Amino acid sequence: MASKSKILIVGATGYIGKFVAEASAKEGHPTFILTRESTIKHPEKSKLLDNFKSLGAKLVIGDLYDHESLVKAIKEVDVVISTLGGESIADQVKLIAAIKEAGNVKRFLPSEFGTDVDHVKAVEPAKSVFNGKAEIRRAVEASGIPYTFVACNGFAGYFLPTVGQMDTYTAPREKITILGDGTPKAVFVNEVDIGLTTIKTVDDPRTLNKTLIFRPPGNTLSFNEIVSIWESKIGKTLEKTYVSEEQLLKNIEEAPFGLSIVLSIMHSVLINGSATDFEIEPSFGVEASQLYPEVKYTSIDEFLTLIA
Repeated sequence: MASKSKILIVGATGYIGKFVAEASAKEGHPTFILTRESTIKHPEKSKLLDNFKSLGAKLVIGDLYDHESLVKAIKEVDVVISTLGGESIADQVKLIAAIKEAGNVKRFLPSEFGTDVDHVKAVEPAKSVFNGKAEIRRAVEASGIPYTFVACNGFAGYFLPTVGQMDTYTAPREKITILGDGTPKAVFVNEVDIGLTTIKTVDDPRTLNKTLIFRPPGNTLSFNEIVSIWESKIGKTLEKTYVSEEQLLKNIEEAPFGLSIVLSIMHSVLINGSATDFEIEPSFGVEASQLYPEVKYTSIDEFLTLIA
């Protein structure tokens, strides 16, 4: 049996990074967490780092903006996974340069974990966010570094606890707002399942230089179908308000920047149907649940049962 790849995770204390880091350690990979000295002293992030260490991960002091420390850390591993947040996406060119110099990496997974940016239709400001990720894809391809791009689509833990209501902290039990007509199919996947599948792909030749796209059947539903499931859980029919595309575009223009990004991503997914409106061709991609049938994805129905 081949030994498992040594994995360096950059951005492990971020939202999706912690799930990827935990999965790496639990799946038995020698796991290295790139961290700054300041992060070790951070009250909340230090707890995450302690958890990673308890699972067997090793902390490596380094910084995205310190080329020498990056190269040194990368030379210790076989695989580099970036889970950096949106503000650092463009700076992954520094990671690419360090991986190129180190010369030993057999797989690089840049920070994606959303809609497939090569097949997305979006308005601003999401358009620029997606374009930034696409530019990193092109830079990785041009570098000749072996890669896998991971497009898991929506995070269940972000969208489903409020059943897609961005202006509240609780799931609706009387009224619900639906963007558009609620019919395009969207994809929402449990973050633990995303972490596990991401780790499974690092040693898989079937995903080499491909995009791994998540569309598990139980996680691929229209907004109307999700609302119907929620109504069945609470035993009540919700009062529905439909927001037209025209009104949503107006809301995006008028919203503060952070909210406008969220709304424009939702426009892309829930009105344009960007998660599911293209065929996954073998020339560029593979579908996660078909590739890894052993992963028991937490379905949207199961997730909503937990919060009902």
